[in-house]
Amino acid sequence: MKRKISLIVMLCLVMVISLTGCVKVVEIGHEDEVTGAKKFDAAGSVEAIWESQAVPELKEKAVDMPQLLAEANGTLKAVAGKYGKYSMGDTGELSFIVKGKGKIIEVNTEKKAGYMTVQLEGYSGPMVTKLQIGPVFKGSAIRDCLSFIKYEDYTNQVDWAKISQSIHDVVAKDVITPANVSGLMGKNVEFVGCFTMDKPDEMLVTPVELIVK
Repeated sequence: MKRKISLIVMLCLVMVISLTGCVKVVEIGHEDEVTGAKKFDAAGSVEAIWESQAVPELKEKAVDMPQLLAEANGTLKAVAGKYGKYSMGDTGELSFIVKGKGKIIEVNTEKKAGYMTVQLEGYSGPMVTKLQIGPVFKGSAIRDCLSFIKYEDYTNQVDWAKISQSIHDVVAKDVITPANVSGLMGKNVEFVGCFTMDKPDEMLVTPVELIVK
């Protein structure tokens, strides 16, 4: 009886192989060679829109930080409808596109998520302004603020995350490195960038433009 069952199983396997053809083992990461699907190029996608679309849109929409803080009066959610953008329609993380100028009073390059603290011109309240300088960048404020980048346009969460990482790579290369941030202590700067509302007393801005005065 057992031998009969084994023969039946063998015949079934032969039929399956006959119908489907040869079985090919594909190395992980090379699936596109078989399927014909192209591997998602996040870096190329970001490079293609950065100078032509992303930076111009962010510079055009940026609100002056002292104005934003004055209107918010301690509650940034109060101006969400006017200046903010939620990551998921009307919910999720709340981000803002901002611009400002001031004096660099701290440069922290010891942490991987480095930052510079700015004494913001035109504002004397308790909110602290920091500019991210990397090499590790927190959050995804720039990606989430852009009107023409939407989650539903991407295949999965991984590709969506890669877009944010690639944006940070461009910021590091085109914004942070040319500014020579390690030597900016005491200097005056102008900046445009984005931040996500996280801490009630701090705005951690990822710059898309940084001009040293």
